[in-house]
Amino acid sequence: MQSGGEGEMAEFARSTAVPHLESRRSCRQNRCYRAHAHDGFSIGLIEAGDSVLAGPLEGAIRLEPGDIALIPAGQVHACNPDLGAWRYQMTHLDQRWAADLAPRDAHALFSGISVLRRDDLPGLVRETAEAVFEDAPRDRVEAAFAALLRELASASPAHRIAGRADAELLQRLAPAMRRLREDEANPPLAELAELVGMTKYRLVRSMRAATGLSPLAWRQNARIIRARRLLREGRPIADIAHDLRFADQSHFHRVFRAHVAASPGAYRG
Repeated sequence: MQSGGEGEMAEFARSTAVPHLESRRSCRQNRCYRAHAHDGFSIGLIEAGDSVLAGPLEGAIRLEPGDIALIPAGQVHACNPDLGAWRYQMTHLDQRWAADLAPRDAHALFSGISVLRRDDLPGLVRETAEAVFEDAPRDRVEAAFAALLRELASASPAHRIAGRADAELLQRLAPAMRRLREDEANPPLAELAELVGMTKYRLVRSMRAATGLSPLAWRQNARIIRARRLLREGRPIADIAHDLRFADQSHFHRVFRAHVAASPGAYRG
């Protein structure tokens, strides 16, 4: 599945043996991602060009070819090219599945963004992603990812962005987040704040502290996560745009592209 204009490409592959497993290969020249989070654990490899990885609040990390970025589920980030062409690959996997395959002491993999620089790792990342592109059988896929996670866990990060999960704060924000996720229209900020006993300004600050995103940005990100799942199931794009309460299909297309750097049609394949 490929898309893009001149100098741009996005190719997606999904495992039929392990349904939550997805890989992509992409080439970009311009800024393409807004701050977002995934619902799975992500392993990214910079193949060519310089790029900048930013967390929600910390300063940016400059990435070079051969760098590997490990991004836990729910960790807000944005990675974009700096100058010229940028080529990378990314694999998304269910975080619980990854944790089961990883060594028992590998909890650091899932607690914040890590950037690894070790000469022997890029080849292993490519080989493991190839199992997804080849749609290899489950036993081969699990063996490949278990071996990769073992090596990733043994590497010392060159850079770290600590995770910001605050269980107590997230629990307090849960009613507002549920409204953001389920309401057909954007809920008024005053109503969300009242639900959790905060002022509007404190709600915005608390959402940023707990998730890395403002309430509206968090809602958009949650809808795009849901849209990706529906697209993988083969649902019509117009139906998804309607069901997820986007203003129209064009609006859905713009928001999806800003989060995924590919159109809904290219992503679905």
